[in-house]
Amino acid sequence: MTVDLLELVRALAGRRLLVIGDAVLDTYVRCAAHGLAREAPVPVLRAEKTVHRCGGAANLAANAATLGAEVEIVTACGTDDAGDRLVALLRDAGVGVDGVLRLPDYSTPVKRRHTVRGQLLMRVDSGDGPVDLPFDAGRWTSVLAERIMSADAVAISEYGGGMVTRPLVAALAALRRVGPETLVADARDIAALRDLRPTAVTPNREEAARLPPVRGEEPAGEQDAPRRLAERALRASGARIAVLTLGADGAVAVEHDRPPVRTYSRSNQVSSTVGAGDTFAAALTLALATGADTAPALELGSAAAAAVVARPDTAVCTADDLAARLGATSKVVTPGALAAWQHAHDRAERRLVFTNGCYDLLHAGHVSNLSRAKELGDLLVVGVNSDASVRRLKGPERPLTPLDERLRVLAALSCVDAVVPFDGDSPVDLLEALRPDVYVKGSDYTPETLPEWSLVTRLGGRVHLLENVADRSTTRLIHRIRALSGPGGPTSDEGSPR
Repeated sequence: MTVDLLELVRALAGRRLLVIGDAVLDTYVRCAAHGLAREAPVPVLRAEKTVHRCGGAANLAANAATLGAEVEIVTACGTDDAGDRLVALLRDAGVGVDGVLRLPDYSTPVKRRHTVRGQLLMRVDSGDGPVDLPFDAGRWTSVLAERIMSADAVAISEYGGGMVTRPLVAALAALRRVGPETLVADARDIAALRDLRPTAVTPNREEAARLPPVRGEEPAGEQDAPRRLAERALRASGARIAVLTLGADGAVAVEHDRPPVRTYSRSNQVSSTVGAGDTFAAALTLALATGADTAPALELGSAAAAAVVARPDTAVCTADDLAARLGATSKVVTPGALAAWQHAHDRAERRLVFTNGCYDLLHAGHVSNLSRAKELGDLLVVGVNSDASVRRLKGPERPLTPLDERLRVLAALSCVDAVVPFDGDSPVDLLEALRPDVYVKGSDYTPETLPEWSLVTRLGGRVHLLENVADRSTTRLIHRIRALSGPGGPTSDEGSPR
């Protein structure tokens, strides 16, 4: 599958998502400070405005709906005012609420945050503890069966509120064979969901650190620590993909027998991180439901989370927000502007990594290699062959994707700091201008077959060869596409994803 993140955003529309989990009402009391109280050295606050937002599983559902999905939620809340507000907020967001269980003897959980000029001063929690639903697996099956069979994906959002119980997990496990392939769990205790065989789990650093180490796990350095924690989550959950969310530092995903993939923060401004994990899980789940590979789905989740942390309170990310964030072209740099770009990015103080290629039909192999290349330094610059250069290298029928689109798609990746087009058959001019600390290519190259090797070494850098992702190359992709439409196609194959 090719990777165009803007096309992927459009593909989210109409996906049917079932959200199951613990809903919370997030309330924000915006205050003005009026000095100190006489009776104690504490500030006196005057409440000026109160706003309410969906929280927990309700926030995940609201984010999925604003991204264009058809969403239904199964959760519980009281018949109190807070429960009425929560259901109304869900309905206003376009979320189906027929699965909301209203409990007359239950007080809806509320997290009330008091702020002054955007600064959080305190949080006051109210409502009952974990909900106690007298549902056995059979009762849960009757509640969930029809909803699961009509869904394209299921998202579990567990905040310790009592919804995700053993009977619920047992019912879900039995329904997996008739439900959608995609099931993503954003849960505090991912090990308790192992019987569900999740597609993906999304623990944060703290949640993953509580899991037992993988047998034979050696102490990890700072760079490897996130990957090791993600591997713990992969083993404990039985999931196909384990994504460790790193807050403002992005996320890292691991799978069995595939290289890890890392995304990086896209937000220069962080106003509030409340609910960002819900937004991430919503976008990730919908992207996986389209059939997207792990790397682009991770990019989409990270971009959506970056959009909401730049806003106050618990926020949602719309499809337009996501497209605007992914469509930025400020990363495209002309060769003549490289000196100014390096100065603006403190090149002298940072380790620069460079790689290059045609990137015709960007695919998962490309994204994995670029993600791993970024880990070798602080800045990743990608050189991209012009259309004329690709024709000389690949033949008159290439490229299939024009240069401006290839630049745009690459610039949308969080691991890429700059993309630079070049007209030559080799990026020697860019290498001389950038003098990279590390030059990255695929493992099918050797010092004898890579002409730029000696130049990089002479300039004081080193060449790093990345192991290619198995069964991922543009030529293979083109061959499969042509095979579907009739005879013909490439007669050769590429070793590196280019």
